[in-house]
Amino acid sequence: MPPLPECRFLKKQRLLKQAEFDRVFQSKLYAADQTLVINAASNELGVPRLGLSIGRKVGNAVVRNGWKRRIREAFRLHQQDFPFGIDLVIRPRQGGECELQQICESLCGLVRRLHKKVSRDVTNPRDDNSR
Repeated sequence: MPPLPECRFLKKQRLLKQAEFDRVFQSKLYAADQTLVINAASNELGVPRLGLSIGRKVGNAVVRNGWKRRIREAFRLHQQDFPFGIDLVIRPRQGGECELQQICESLCGLVRRLHKKVSRDVTNPRDDNSR
């Protein structure tokens, strides 16, 4: 039986500081569907990193913690499919489905779309003063 790939969710894969979250939100790169909204920014660390922003509008503490557990699990299961060097801040949509399979499908599709946007933004940066 072949060894399983490393599928742990390590501390270096988490956005922990407010400045890291602010940098991702300031990049203004995002994608959304009926389940999730994901903001993204590139990083120089060579690993995809995850940050969660789950507000009270989603539900009570039990509901919010369920979202957090499922999003972390989806990230953990699919992190080897994500591009290296991308920071993600994920928020659930109000009224979205909190099912692991739905979250996994949404996460993978949105990250694929964001990777195209991030790579396009890195190769062709816009100068805000040129407008």
